[in-house]
Amino acid sequence: MENKLKLSEALKKYTMVIVLAVVVILFTVNTGGKMLLAQNVNNLIAQNAYVFILATGMLFCILTGGNIDLSVGSVVCFVGAIGGSMMIKMGMNPYLSLLSMIIIGILAGAWQGFWIAYVRIPPFIVTLAGMLIFRGLSNVVLQGMTLSPVPDSFLNLFNTYVPDVFGMKGFNLTCFLVGIAACCIFIVSELITRKRKLKKGYRVDPLNSMIIKMVLMTAVILFFMYKLSLYKGIPNALIWVVVIIGIYSYISSKTTTGRYFYAVGGNEKATRLSGIDTNKVYFLAYLNMGLLAAVAGMVTLARLNSANPTAGNNYEMDAIGACFIGGASAYGGTGTVPGVIVGATLMGVLNLGMSIMGVDQNLQKVVKGTVLLAAVIFDVVSKRKTFIVKQ
Repeated sequence: MENKLKLSEALKKYTMVIVLAVVVILFTVNTGGKMLLAQNVNNLIAQNAYVFILATGMLFCILTGGNIDLSVGSVVCFVGAIGGSMMIKMGMNPYLSLLSMIIIGILAGAWQGFWIAYVRIPPFIVTLAGMLIFRGLSNVVLQGMTLSPVPDSFLNLFNTYVPDVFGMKGFNLTCFLVGIAACCIFIVSELITRKRKLKKGYRVDPLNSMIIKMVLMTAVILFFMYKLSLYKGIPNALIWVVVIIGIYSYISSKTTTGRYFYAVGGNEKATRLSGIDTNKVYFLAYLNMGLLAAVAGMVTLARLNSANPTAGNNYEMDAIGACFIGGASAYGGTGTVPGVIVGATLMGVLNLGMSIMGVDQNLQKVVKGTVLLAAVIFDVVSKRKTFIVKQ
């Protein structure tokens, strides 16, 4: 029975990683290798940075009990509309505009978090209303028009590349060295974590499994950075994504506040009886979602080099899909930031691969919807099987 349980847990843990690898291979074959061209690998980050950012925030909402935020796409649009109007129409300082955009996003998150946490209106209703409100306000601010171009000083923060300090032509050596450094940090981190777990008597993966994991991860990182090195190097958008993922990965796994989100999703009543302010946890989840929606709004504004009323359409669906595909439970209490990375990468690969193949936009929605449904079905079925094995 114990072996069956371990097999079930291992299968669930790595299923989406295997699916991601299979999808990449299929698109690479069907596009004649175009999928892995250096420019397309760069586009995977540039065009889908918002998915990584929003999905990271959406995870904390889902952890509280399978709750979601339907308004993030509209908040992205509203923040971009405010920022674009301040910089383009009013000629305000880009950095002051950036600060204003962050404040707007936080206020939007606080507004929704208040009704959800303290008035206890269902998140679906509050964020559905927010989706309509902020989309409408975006059109009011922009008056249905597109504003462009965005000042270069703002674009440089999100839409440029880290220069190669070695000045090589055709290959960004700085980018590749950063990849090597990232691999070294990953390996050292894994070894230190394993040592600490063993010292405390925690269960760890077999050494052979750990070595295979490290070899595969370093190979993926080096391949990815090599491809970026052949194009323009490290995009600034990637730096924002890595910083956000790093911060929230630490919060979710190393802080008591992060563990509160898991506790509320696991059993809210028991969490409240243990002395934890569950209302505050809900409020923080949606306040944080507003903050990250503002960051995604800035990234989107820079990528499009314009503020327009249709920005952010269906962004919430990509973020929600990335979380569930990455292993977050539809019932809450389960999910990790690394899992979200896998889910967001899979969503990005689907978007990029189908675009390269020229798949119709409507059919793309069908494919992504099917993948999302399959991920949730897998989560529900695997939980039932795990429960049966334990019994």
